[in-house]
Amino acid sequence: MASQDWLDRDFYDVLGVAKDADDSEIKKAYRKLAKQYHPDRNEGDDAAEQKFKDIGEAHAVLSDPEQRREYDAIRSMTGGGARFTAGGPGGGAGFEDIFSAFGGGGGGSRVRYSTGGGSPFAGGGAGEPDLEDILSMFGGGGRPGFGGQGAGFRAPRGPVKGQDLTARTELSFRDAVEGRTISLSVNGEKVNARIPAGVKDGQKIRLRGKGAHGDPGAERGDLILTVAVGKHAVYGRDGNNLTIDLPVTFAEAALGATVSVPTLDGTQVKVKIAPGTPSGRVLRLKGRGIATKTTTGDLLVKVQVVVPSELSDAEREAVEVLRDARTDDPRAALVADASA
Repeated sequence: MASQDWLDRDFYDVLGVAKDADDSEIKKAYRKLAKQYHPDRNEGDDAAEQKFKDIGEAHAVLSDPEQRREYDAIRSMTGGGARFTAGGPGGGAGFEDIFSAFGGGGGGSRVRYSTGGGSPFAGGGAGEPDLEDILSMFGGGGRPGFGGQGAGFRAPRGPVKGQDLTARTELSFRDAVEGRTISLSVNGEKVNARIPAGVKDGQKIRLRGKGAHGDPGAERGDLILTVAVGKHAVYGRDGNNLTIDLPVTFAEAALGATVSVPTLDGTQVKVKIAPGTPSGRVLRLKGRGIATKTTTGDLLVKVQVVVPSELSDAEREAVEVLRDARTDDPRAALVADASA
């Protein structure tokens, strides 16, 4: 990462550690956050993906002693409020502090004012830095107190990127599973956004370049969209698997049968109910679940044996015959285990 990028990035804040944290604290914080925001645990979440990248960048700099020293020096000069003062107690950072960040030897007696050209580090004699040129690198006018702002100085900045915005939207169960393009009104402006297939209820999606406008020539901010997903009358969801309750008759469950199961795409699939299938057994239909860009789930079919609320005389007689023919007690093991 270039030093210019470091000016606007607080890597200590990214990792949630103090500026004097030691190597073990930095490593511990990185491992915890990397596990939390790893893409494998946040599939389809762009915000988590960017957070994972930021964590990696912060750790790469702060875990390297040399890069961390340079980072701290640059941040203390610019973002840390360094001042061009005479130094001494209560006087902020002196000239020698500025030059020491560039590898100089420090000491006010080494500072030289010069109007000569060339490199700011090859100024007026003896290889000493040229103060005016060094100040100009930070957007100053070559003198302490430049720019009418007293003795402070700040790094130059380019066009400012637009702010990130937040919004909410509601999707039907089917639209969330299949994905769709929606239109939103963001600060009075119409924005089209593609919602990926498989988005979950409550999931946040980062839509890059869909936020507020920045300065002329700068990038737009991002739009952080929170998605609410509605319920479906038939299907439920378990990760990337779809779930469905399949009613079957007592005879189908007892004797076995082949029945049709509706799928979300409108087709029907034949499934075999084995003889003696109990209520609550789950049958898995491979590849009939939610298809994302990385994986496809299954359709989990839960068998529900339907007990009729009313019986005809013939049905009642048939059930009584079955009852009388069975001599085993289905609750025998339950009673035995309860008394153990």
